[in-house]
Amino acid sequence: MAITAIKGFNDILPTESGRWQHIEQTARRVFELNGFSEIRVPVMEKTELFSRSIGDATDIVEKEMYTFIDKGENSITLRPEGTAGVMRAFIEHKLYAQDPVAKLYYLGPMFRYERPQKGRYRQFHQIGAEITGVHDPLADAQVLNMLVQFFRATGLDEPQLQINSLGCPECRPGYRAALVGFLESRLDQLCEDCKRRFSTNPLRVLDCKVPGCVEATIGAPSVLDHLCGGCQDHFTGVQGYLDSTATPYSINPRMVRGLDYYTRTTFEMVTGLLGSQSAVAAGGRYDGLISQLGGPAIPGIGFAMGLERVALLLGAQEFSIRPDLFIATLGAGERSFAFRLMHDLLRAGIRVEMDYDGKSLKSQMRRADKLKARYSLVIGENEVNSGTGAMKRMEDGTQTELPLRAEDIMRVLS
Repeated sequence: MAITAIKGFNDILPTESGRWQHIEQTARRVFELNGFSEIRVPVMEKTELFSRSIGDATDIVEKEMYTFIDKGENSITLRPEGTAGVMRAFIEHKLYAQDPVAKLYYLGPMFRYERPQKGRYRQFHQIGAEITGVHDPLADAQVLNMLVQFFRATGLDEPQLQINSLGCPECRPGYRAALVGFLESRLDQLCEDCKRRFSTNPLRVLDCKVPGCVEATIGAPSVLDHLCGGCQDHFTGVQGYLDSTATPYSINPRMVRGLDYYTRTTFEMVTGLLGSQSAVAAGGRYDGLISQLGGPAIPGIGFAMGLERVALLLGAQEFSIRPDLFIATLGAGERSFAFRLMHDLLRAGIRVEMDYDGKSLKSQMRRADKLKARYSLVIGENEVNSGTGAMKRMEDGTQTELPLRAEDIMRVLS
């Protein structure tokens, strides 16, 4: 019996990888334009890192993490998200000693054991970015503008920015108490997960997509009505910076996010094109996380986006790499000439394909069409003897006679 992939662990095939490369390359370009540098951290960390940062009462830690005991009797977890590992590296290598204001981005696989569905898998991929060391809402606005800029540069206009504030340790307890009081009389209307969340993390009830829970929480207290003066000023500042750059956004007071480390600004890029999986990117401010993990009292803000979901939004758009030239040969004697020419062109940075199997000219030209080559060049005995040939533009059949030298071919292709 053939061995197949593990459920929820998907292959990314050549027909799809062009979209992924487009997303990754766009992210690198936009993030580095904004002053961010790449950091690469391990896919496995000590379990304690995630239980301390994400929170013991979150769904991720309680139900979704891939955790095991290694041969040294250590509890190890495949990373379910990226921020905790990046902050662990930031603290461990004392990057804050070089400059507390760090701009970092990362990309790679994450792992959560949950029911696989469209755009959500057990091995999934994220691109994320973090800024540390800045309390001012200006940093929030730069992160949000960069995220909007990324989606526009990727060719996607549909995801819309939604923002909220979760307050801080000073004002959130008051909101939590008001929300608990509201939910107490509605417990029988909540799903089993939300009944559990009521005791451990009641804010997460607002994020539940089960219709009964959505109905039961209509009219719930808004966190925005319970912000302290500092949090209100910060949130007003974020909106002011976004308004000054004409960045479109809306306020969603029900947005709570699922990780315990978030404070103040939270945000999502949402779309109606992926069914219930509406968020394609999300994040927020985490001013207490670095000190909570043993580092100095340095604030931070960041986000992550799911590559699978962004790729779904790009749909059937074509991002595969086309050859600039396909060289067809009429006989075995011409293949050596064609191979040397291909080598010279490849060395000069021209994408070239040729026939490897000595197939008929008709079969070779079918392959040129399949690869969507921009130009084709047929080399037979006459072409080898004369040192000239005709390059055909595949789009309209226009032919150009030229010497069969790399520099002459490059002039036509440019």
